[in-house]
Amino acid sequence: MALTLYNSLSRKKEVFTPLDATRVTMYACGPTVYNPPHIGNARAAVVYDLLYRVLMRHYPNVIYARNITDVDDKINAQAQAENVPIATITDRYTAIYHRDMDALSVLKPVVEPRATDHLAGIIAMIESLIKKGHAYEAEGHVLFDVPSDENYGKLAGRTRDDMIAGARVEVAPFKRDPADFVLWKPSSEELPGWPSPWGRGRPGWHIECSAMAAAHLGKTIDIHGGGNDLKFPHHENEIAQSSCAHDGQVFAKYWVHNGFVQMDKEKMSKSVGNILLVEDLVSQFPGEAIRMALLRAKYREPLNWDQSTIAEAKAQLDRLYGALERLSDVQADEPVAHADFIKAMDDDLNTPLAISVLVELANEANKASDEDDKQTLKSQLLAGGLELGILASTPAEWFAFDPSGSIDKDLVASLIEQRDQARAEKNWQRADELRDTLAEMGVQIKDGPQGTEWRIE
Repeated sequence: MALTLYNSLSRKKEVFTPLDATRVTMYACGPTVYNPPHIGNARAAVVYDLLYRVLMRHYPNVIYARNITDVDDKINAQAQAENVPIATITDRYTAIYHRDMDALSVLKPVVEPRATDHLAGIIAMIESLIKKGHAYEAEGHVLFDVPSDENYGKLAGRTRDDMIAGARVEVAPFKRDPADFVLWKPSSEELPGWPSPWGRGRPGWHIECSAMAAAHLGKTIDIHGGGNDLKFPHHENEIAQSSCAHDGQVFAKYWVHNGFVQMDKEKMSKSVGNILLVEDLVSQFPGEAIRMALLRAKYREPLNWDQSTIAEAKAQLDRLYGALERLSDVQADEPVAHADFIKAMDDDLNTPLAISVLVELANEANKASDEDDKQTLKSQLLAGGLELGILASTPAEWFAFDPSGSIDKDLVASLIEQRDQARAEKNWQRADELRDTLAEMGVQIKDGPQGTEWRIE
């Protein structure tokens, strides 16, 4: 089945046809590293990780780039507040981002470019835009001349005046047009800066992504992804810069945008105080449960996060892992996803439907008696889990997750060993006493062909 994606540029679902099926390219806007990632950042990472996994099923070579923005006014402010170089801030929060995304089973991209490693390419692109009449220097700044691009506004689907009215447009007397945006800006002595033809300074945010995408993926790429909040001005400006620098070439064929995460139906914001950090969640729940919660809604739609969101996701995973636990003694075939699962995923990443297919497979597995059927069902469950980025643990590992750290796992293992010895000696009273002791600790045990397995109740 062909993969279809909703293209924000055309505002409709389209069959995905890459420029080169032997080298499929995707760029997703990554983090600006000045604070720990929140659940909204995580949703974007999980969505494009999911798309990356689906693309890899279809194509032999997928080049996925997800950038690190490591020069930004917010980073500068944080560095000044701590009186440290910006690298201290960016290295710290890049490591935290990687740690948190690893916890959510987000694969590493093929390329992870940093803005500060691409200053030469950024400056060269700005010089090209000036030469072609699409940018100008003013008071140490270089700005993109928005009226010079007749296609500006195609992604947002609004007139230039409407876009300006609905966005925070920086007012500056040196602008030729209110919509013009900064490509390069001067740096004072206390701010980080790099030499350029326009003096010591630093790049604007938008030009960084254009230069990094061109450097690693080419002048035209297959897919560009990011959150809905990036459509304008960031992605609109990326299109303008890239197409004008490259003589009108299409920058990206398909634009894929994920919806917001809302907290109890309110937008997350520092002013409201409802920012939910990934590091706080992973201290309470398995990373797979958090990932599952992000996948249970269609990626383009808003995801409302409340107290039940994570509990429902974990319960669903308990059900899937329960089926795999029942199949623990079954030798699975090479993982091959069920046709209905593939159909759902290839229909614009319809994860709610794909998950429902896995739940139905789990129901069948719990009733199956034929060994061939069990093998097929286990294969299909594992294949679907692999594509969704779940079911990577063993059932024993999953059910032994202890967020509080209150369970002494060495003691549990010792008590189970003592119980096994008591059973071998047919000392049933002692075996029952040990089972009761484990139950009082919050540990439920299950005897099976592979030995005694345990889980936290």
